[in-house]
Amino acid sequence: MKKRYHVLISGRVQGVFFRAETQRVAEKLGIKGWVRNTKDGKVEAVFEGEEEKLEEMLTWCRRGPSLARVTEVEVKEEPFSGTFDDFRITY
Repeated sequence: MKKRYHVLISGRVQGVFFRAETQRVAEKLGIKGWVRNTKDGKVEAVFEGEEEKLEEMLTWCRRGPSLARVTEVEVKEEPFSGTFDDFRITY
């Protein structure tokens, strides 16, 4: 079943390659969407794909890359749109 999650990740998540690693993991899992830094120091992402793969992605987000220190992951389910062709870092 395909789903869409809008995610906000808090902690030490900027300046630690979080976006690049998120893109790498998402592409490996076949997830589409985007990731970006927010002005308040968080990382925001939208993930679309198979529910099982999205759960793997969320598990990774709770850890992040080795230099990150994730303190919170907020997840909101949204209606699946299927409008993404790939996974991108946006600015």
